[in-house]
Amino acid sequence: MIHTKRTSIALRDVLGSALIVAGLAGLFVQRSLSHAAPRALPSQSAAASPGQPRIENAQLETRALSGSLEAAIREFAAQADSPLWLGYTVDQIPGDGSSCCGNYSGDGQACGTCRLEKENDASINSRSDASRSGTISLEGARRLAILYRLAEKRVSRIRIASPECTLDAGGLRFIWLTGVKPAESIAVLSGYVETRGASERSDHHLGNEALTAIALHADPSSDRVLEDFVSPQQPEHLRRQTAFWLGAARGKAGLSLLERMAKDDPSPEVRSQVAFAFSVSKEPAALEDMIRMAHGDASAHVRGQALFWLAQKAGEKAAGTITGAIENDPDTQVKRQAVFALSQLPKDEGVPRLIAVAENNRNPEVRKQAMFWLGQSNDPRALDFFAKILGR
Repeated sequence: MIHTKRTSIALRDVLGSALIVAGLAGLFVQRSLSHAAPRALPSQSAAASPGQPRIENAQLETRALSGSLEAAIREFAAQADSPLWLGYTVDQIPGDGSSCCGNYSGDGQACGTCRLEKENDASINSRSDASRSGTISLEGARRLAILYRLAEKRVSRIRIASPECTLDAGGLRFIWLTGVKPAESIAVLSGYVETRGASERSDHHLGNEALTAIALHADPSSDRVLEDFVSPQQPEHLRRQTAFWLGAARGKAGLSLLERMAKDDPSPEVRSQVAFAFSVSKEPAALEDMIRMAHGDASAHVRGQALFWLAQKAGEKAAGTITGAIENDPDTQVKRQAVFALSQLPKDEGVPRLIAVAENNRNPEVRKQAMFWLGQSNDPRALDFFAKILGR
């Protein structure tokens, strides 16, 4: 009896000591976590939030943003002892485009697994594969994931991804933020773009990644930021890159800015990029804008580039403008570029027009150029034409 009582007392002592140790350990862990993360962002569960991509091979934490996004990124970067990823989603521009590992595809290809710790490494699935997996949303606003890699106390990479992507974080810590406002996201990203006021420490590659992310935001503040990026005071490389995204992603608002650039930008190189941007725009009026550039730009180089991109659009209007340049443009180099543009048209459109130029144009350089491209076409009509010429 005495032995049993002593045993009970001993067990209570051991159990009490264990509970004390467990309590101290829990307190220690809580204090450690409070120092490891910004106080403004209390830890939440790692359950997937709406629009969040599937994240694997990661130490995932989900947190609600309660302060500013810029302050949160800065604080996480300052406290991180090793590289980590931080991400959130915003509404994406309408359309069929998809984004994976920082690459934007306008043809709607779905993304497979994006390995964030491997440069440009992505597995692309077909749309049908993604549809079978049930990952493509057919209704409601489309989302875009914005991803920051934080290392050495700063943002070292920015990537974008569609929610149907699977993100492999390479075993790193991954902080997923909820409650990020699109306009604030755009404002933070614009700070990484190399503008006229950028410091010498600006990262050109990081700036390109940030510009892509800004262009794909659905929020109208994106158009206002991009308008600033194409003002004549900005660096030429920034105006060129922004012009592409105005055509590829920004619809009517982007087309309006491109039309202003076509008329007012002082750089022929920038205006050449504007011609290309018109060619990738889905706005119907962009074709007429290209035709105007091919007819009327002060630079022969720009007129030639506009003709080239017109040829990629094909169609009767494009072919007529190209033929008109061959006949009427005062610059021989533009005429030569126009002949090349004819060679880029579908053969049923281009070959007969090349034959007509080779037969009838008064400029021997132009006729020579037309014959060269006819020789490259391997078209039976071109062979008949050469036989006719040689038989004279």
